[in-house]
Amino acid sequence: MTTYDKIYIDGAWVPSEGSGTIDVHDSTNGQVFATVPAGTAADVDKAVAAAQAAFATWSTTTPEERSKALTRIAEGLAARMDEIATVITREAGMPKWLSQIVQAGLPINSFNTAASLAESFEYEETIGNSLVVREPVGVVGAITPWNYPLHQIAAKVAYAIGAGCTVVLKPSEVAPVDAFILAEVIHDAGLPAGVFNMVSGTGTEVGEAIAAHPGIDMVSFTGSTRAGKRVAEVAAKTLKRVALELGGKSANVLLDDLDDEAFEKAVRDGVGKCYLNSGQTCTALTRMLVPHDRMADAERIAADEVATKFQPRNPFADGAMLGPLASRAQVERVLGYIRKGIEEGAKLVVGGPELPEGEELEGGYYVQPTVFSEVRNDMTIAQEEIFGPVLSIIGYDDEDDAARIANDSIYGLAGGVWSADPERAKAFARRVRTGQIEINGGAFNPNAPFGGYKNSGYGREYGKYGFEEFLEVKSMQL
Repeated sequence: MTTYDKIYIDGAWVPSEGSGTIDVHDSTNGQVFATVPAGTAADVDKAVAAAQAAFATWSTTTPEERSKALTRIAEGLAARMDEIATVITREAGMPKWLSQIVQAGLPINSFNTAASLAESFEYEETIGNSLVVREPVGVVGAITPWNYPLHQIAAKVAYAIGAGCTVVLKPSEVAPVDAFILAEVIHDAGLPAGVFNMVSGTGTEVGEAIAAHPGIDMVSFTGSTRAGKRVAEVAAKTLKRVALELGGKSANVLLDDLDDEAFEKAVRDGVGKCYLNSGQTCTALTRMLVPHDRMADAERIAADEVATKFQPRNPFADGAMLGPLASRAQVERVLGYIRKGIEEGAKLVVGGPELPEGEELEGGYYVQPTVFSEVRNDMTIAQEEIFGPVLSIIGYDDEDDAARIANDSIYGLAGGVWSADPERAKAFARRVRTGQIEINGGAFNPNAPFGGYKNSGYGREYGKYGFEEFLEVKSMQL
């Protein structure tokens, strides 16, 4: 077992002001594999003071200096890529081979992209007699989730540092070990003291302290809509800037012009997009909308895809596609929704609330991959974010009905549309009120703006748009 007994403040590993610890559980067997300090509000005070002191200098460094620092961090992460992937697989349950690409690879991309943007970004423009300049917003409080832990940390930390801000990070208490690795990498990269600070702990203690702190100029939060509303509420008392990336209940619409081959491809792709990271993905395409007369085909294809590709496996096993969930609490949450779907009359195609069996699954946080059909969009499983491998197949009458159902959600984070005519697909995509939408299975772009409409939050991450989130605008009248 790994024991971390210090937090990272002002360029040094220091003891927490509190004496509590947090156990980190291995998703594959339920055992405790690490402990981290349960930080306190007093720790946040110290971290903010360090970040404020460092901001005076870091905000005036050249873009080239900031770029070089970010590049060194990216290189440090690359050197520990396999270790990071292993840790996050244990924390969150993603198959190891996929963690290597996503959980370890994408954070490296974020640091490299932020490094490039720090140098190429146009910080000044002239409008009439005004010089309009963009300046770092200040001290950024970053509060991050457990499902893509280092990826979401990098989306905030890399871009904030690149923009000239300083940071106080609270990683998820469910998956904090990767953040400690990042802090070690940052320390070894020689980032000036106070530019990056990390306080592990709970949301009710450390998260609340960050959101409320008058010395923090901006909070960037990724997590549940419920928690995001609380962050916004607390942050409003000091009128700090807030960026929120919250939940989703994304519709994947298969239009009526697909031939049999394209329809099958779309259904199979949709199952995979729903089950990525065991469904613990805010952009998961959890609602599959198909014409009423193709429901039976969708059920058959989805059931076959689950049977042949997405049976629960130890995530370290060769060829594993579906690992465990991140925690026992998440298992109970997902099983509750599956039971709710059955109670409300949805047709259970595959899966169910019984736990999967098998020697390699023993003690781990596994659930059965589940597909419901004949789902009405007013059912709980169609409206609430489940965060597990649960797909709802919903029938529609025509294109207008499909657009209505897709938009009948409090969320608006992601989505998908399939059509034999790419222009028709793009036209339909414009009708869906969501922050991103893929056309005919288009791949996720980690450099394109990412964020939501409605209860999925506000603000954008990644690329140029994510960089701009951490900059203020000043007009100098000449």
